[in-house]
Amino acid sequence: MDQGRAPLLDALDDYRLRERYGFTPPGHRQGRGVDARTSATLGREPFQNDLLVSGGLDDRRMRGEYLKQAEDLMADAVGADLAFFSTCGSSLSVKAAMLAVGGGAGELLITRDAHKSIVAGLVFSGLMPRWVAPRWDTDLHLTHPPSPAEVRRAWDEHPDAAGLLIVSPTPYGTCADLRAIADICHKRDKPLIVDEAWGAHLPFHPDLPTWAMDAGADVCVVSVHKMGTGFEQGSVFHVQGDLVDRSLLSDCADLLMTTSPNLMVYAAIDGWRRHMADDGRAVLDRALARARRVRATVDGVDGLHVAHDELIHEEASHDLDELQVLIDVAGLGVSGYTCADWLRQERGIDVGLSDHRRILATLSQADTDATTDRLLSALTDLAAARPGTGHWDTSPTAVHQPAPSELQLETVMSPRDAFFGAVEMIPLVAAAGRVAAEQITPYPPGIPVVVPGEVFDGAVIDYLRTGHAAGMNTPDATDPSMESVKVVARA
Repeated sequence: MDQGRAPLLDALDDYRLRERYGFTPPGHRQGRGVDARTSATLGREPFQNDLLVSGGLDDRRMRGEYLKQAEDLMADAVGADLAFFSTCGSSLSVKAAMLAVGGGAGELLITRDAHKSIVAGLVFSGLMPRWVAPRWDTDLHLTHPPSPAEVRRAWDEHPDAAGLLIVSPTPYGTCADLRAIADICHKRDKPLIVDEAWGAHLPFHPDLPTWAMDAGADVCVVSVHKMGTGFEQGSVFHVQGDLVDRSLLSDCADLLMTTSPNLMVYAAIDGWRRHMADDGRAVLDRALARARRVRATVDGVDGLHVAHDELIHEEASHDLDELQVLIDVAGLGVSGYTCADWLRQERGIDVGLSDHRRILATLSQADTDATTDRLLSALTDLAAARPGTGHWDTSPTAVHQPAPSELQLETVMSPRDAFFGAVEMIPLVAAAGRVAAEQITPYPPGIPVVVPGEVFDGAVIDYLRTGHAAGMNTPDATDPSMESVKVVARA
């Protein structure tokens, strides 16, 4: 296919050239009705490009097939059989894949380091999760993707599960051995779904980790807004093989999708695909070189350490995306939460993730020497402003880190039944032994510590209590103060 085309962008150019006008939504009429104060901040062009996809850019029956052409070009660019665009993020895409593979009942193998959107999919679908344990790193206090052996063990224990859903890359940039895991699934005639939200760029450079489709996955979900140059909420799910019903997958996405998708989100995905097909190798060459310079420089700053070798070995991850710069700040004697707050308040720098001892700087193809120099300068200043010098307005707070066995909570109810059943609020300190009726998720990275249907234990309660005191953000908790939690009511 001619990868130099961008059907959605071309159609938008044509729409504006012909001076079309619609007595339809959106009501701002290409910005004509927007007040001066709003347009002074947002500008006119976003409104001029905000059109109906059906009955606006295309006709009411979508006979121009601009969206279909764009999706076909995306599939061709990355070697998938089919591609579907979503304007509701990978959160929608992964739910659609879960519904299509698992239906409205039954079981699904899911890695326990799954994103909160996957837990939401369990609540919607009624599926019972059969958790695949990731590899817990007791030295680093983080999880690595599950090994092929752990996946094989999970299939042996739950042979009736509809499929496997795995997250790779993780929010830390670490990757599973997807090729081996896909082989294990396919020997059982079961599909592999990969939540590859952080991996949209992977098909376009050989030095990046193996892309899920190349590794044999059946469905792969990517967020173009994370590691590409699309707008927020721009997502694509790719399909290959015959283990997933494509018509059902499309229908499930349609059930969840808005009936008023944002054209600009679609068009930006289309434009990014064209750019990567034309220049992706060179663009990512520069990005990787810049990332390696940043990693080496930060690792030389006293008190900071960039994780690399310790993330990739037999008992850890299979591969690593070097654009994810994971910085251990334990040498500064403060938490990652404190460092993230300091960088934002004192240097105007936001990092993508923070935890009890780390911060994560996510680089992309858009970064330049100027932006990375600013990051390096801020990190150097951060290291100089260590505790005891008078620059810090907070004291380090210890976070209780549970043992791996204590983090693997027992599932006694389906997430759906626990979420929609009779519930009550009780003090967090009294929750041990009670069944959670809500998910509690440190965000970012958005991996739930507690899932509806799991039984609280004392170690996780201490982790949440001390983590909140240290600055952990848990935005989906019913009680933001984490003093009380929602549990299944006793009969």
